[in-house]
Amino acid sequence: MFFAFQFQSPGPIIFDFGFITIRWYGLLIASAILIGITVSQNLAKLRQVDPELLIDLAIWLVIGAIPCARIYYVLFEWQEYVNRPEDIIAIWKGGIAIHGAIIGGTIATIIFARIKKVSLWQLTDLVVPSLILGQAIGRWGNFFNSEAFGRPTNLPWKLFIPPSNRPLEYINYDYFHPTFLYESLWNMGVFILLIILFFWGLKHQNKLKVGTLTFVYFIAYSIGRFWIEALRTDSLMLGFLRIAQVVSLGAISIGIFGLIWLYVIKRPLPDVISTNK
Repeated sequence: MFFAFQFQSPGPIIFDFGFITIRWYGLLIASAILIGITVSQNLAKLRQVDPELLIDLAIWLVIGAIPCARIYYVLFEWQEYVNRPEDIIAIWKGGIAIHGAIIGGTIATIIFARIKKVSLWQLTDLVVPSLILGQAIGRWGNFFNSEAFGRPTNLPWKLFIPPSNRPLEYINYDYFHPTFLYESLWNMGVFILLIILFFWGLKHQNKLKVGTLTFVYFIAYSIGRFWIEALRTDSLMLGFLRIAQVVSLGAISIGIFGLIWLYVIKRPLPDVISTNK
C-alpha cells in the first residue's frame, strides 16, 4: 500500500562526545527558533514593520516561552519529578508543553509591545505563522524521544515504541498511532493557511484586520490539537479531564469571539497603542 509505512526512532541522541551530548530535541527546537525568526522578519518587511523588532522579540519569547513550557509540564506531571527534582530542569530529555509556551510567550510579547510602543496584535500576527511552523518542526522531537504517541494501532502507518517507553497497560503492544506526525502535518496545513491569509491581506488592504491571523491560529491549531489529543496515551490530566483539550476549547472560543469582534461588531481590539487598522 502507498500509505503503508512504519516509523521507528533511531534514538534521542545525534552525537555523544562524552563531554557534550547533542540531542535531536534540542537541535529541532533551535532550528525552529532560527527558521521562525527568518520567516517573521520577512513577513514584517512585507507589512512595513521594522524586522529588527522581531529579532529583539525572539529573545523575549525564548526567555518567556521555554521556561513556562517546562514549568507547565512539570506542574501537571509533578508525581514524576517529586522524587527526582534534578530532572526538573532537564529540558533536553523532552517534556515541554506548547500551551505553557504560548502563555509565557504571550506575557513576554505584551511586555515587549508596551516597552517598544508597538501594536501587540501586529506583533502576534507576525509571530503566529512562525509559531505554528515551529510546532510542526518541534513535534519530530517527540518522535526521536519515543514520546507523545497515541494508542495502539494496526493501521498501515504506525510507530514502533520500545518496551521501555510504553505505558504498562500497553506493554505487549508494539505499534502505536504516530500522533507526532498527525500534529506535524496538521500544523503545516495551518501554516499554509496563515501564509495564504497573510498575502491575501496584502493584496486586499484593510480587509484583513490586525489580529485576524492570531485568532485564526487559535481556532485552526486548537481544532487539530483537540482531536489528536484524544488519541494520546500521555495527556496531561486534571482529574478526568485532558488539559490540552480543555485549553483547546478555550482557545477556539477566544478565536471565534475575536473574529466576531473584528468583523461583526467591527471594533478595534484593545491594544497597548492606538490603532484603527
